[in-house]
Amino acid sequence: MTTDQWKRLLAVIAGESIDPLPVGFIIDSPWLPNWAGLSILDYYTSETRWLEANLRALRRFPDVLFLPGFWSEYGMCTEPSAFGAKCLWHENEFPFAERVMDSLDQAARLPQPNPRTDGLAPFVLKRLEQTRPAIEAEGHAIRFAVARGPLNIAGFLLGNTELLMGMKMDPDAVHALLDTITRFLVDWIQVQAQAFPSIDGILVLDDVVGFCGEADFLEFARPYLQRVFAAVEASVRFFHNDAHGLVCAPHLAGLGVNLFNFGYEHSMPEMQALTGGQVALLGNIPPRDVLANGSPDDVRDSVRALRASLSDTRRILLSCGGGMPPGVSTENIEAFLEAAR
Repeated sequence: MTTDQWKRLLAVIAGESIDPLPVGFIIDSPWLPNWAGLSILDYYTSETRWLEANLRALRRFPDVLFLPGFWSEYGMCTEPSAFGAKCLWHENEFPFAERVMDSLDQAARLPQPNPRTDGLAPFVLKRLEQTRPAIEAEGHAIRFAVARGPLNIAGFLLGNTELLMGMKMDPDAVHALLDTITRFLVDWIQVQAQAFPSIDGILVLDDVVGFCGEADFLEFARPYLQRVFAAVEASVRFFHNDAHGLVCAPHLAGLGVNLFNFGYEHSMPEMQALTGGQVALLGNIPPRDVLANGSPDDVRDSVRALRASLSDTRRILLSCGGGMPPGVSTENIEAFLEAAR
């Protein structure tokens, strides 16, 4: 993000009135490679092509806040790979990290990885280190430390069904697993912040939080997310959960979160009420059915309906309900921007 874009994001979070409403999108490998004419595997394996794809999006849509900006990622594999997960790669499909545990009995023996040496974490850092001069020459800076959340990673290492059952059947073992993952994540975020002093934001993505009821969220999600968001001092503490978001929303401000991206099933006014107006909201037209598969007119109508639903436009970033999905065309992004203006 440029300095002006970063200041605009901080102004949104501070609750300043901004007209027209800013537009922001989370972009990563589900959308960016194919939009830029690359296969997903080319995007992951070529530093040059990764950089060119990101620069192409920034230059084509200079008024959009692309979040987190120059996201150095390997799909869902980055953090699980540090725990020893076997990662499966295909030319033009999303990679997948296989389980490393057959049961919760193994959780107590799971070692805490070192993000400086283990899995794909060092590759994430090296890509940013080697492309940093080109990023800064374009007027941008690396603003966010990024990590998948504790429950998300636990779901990959153990299996989501086994994790959720374990919360009821063996809560002590689940806590042990989440504690190990959280200690790794705190270290991982601190390593990123130490490597790039321009970092002043944290982005944590955890959809498994959306599968928890109130009691399970308070016991198994809140304390670990709180530790992750406190890993470093940051002006922006950004949480993504586009699964069920009603359980976590009232607790976000207490976690230190000040920017939330949620699913389109929940209305923006509903989320404003649940967060008490204390958290900036990024959303929330349907990402697949409208932004990707709809016509430009469908996109315009959806954005206009979103704007019309807002009686209070403070702390709002217009977007889709989740990350940018595969298949979103240039024409539909232009229609979104037109309607936003």
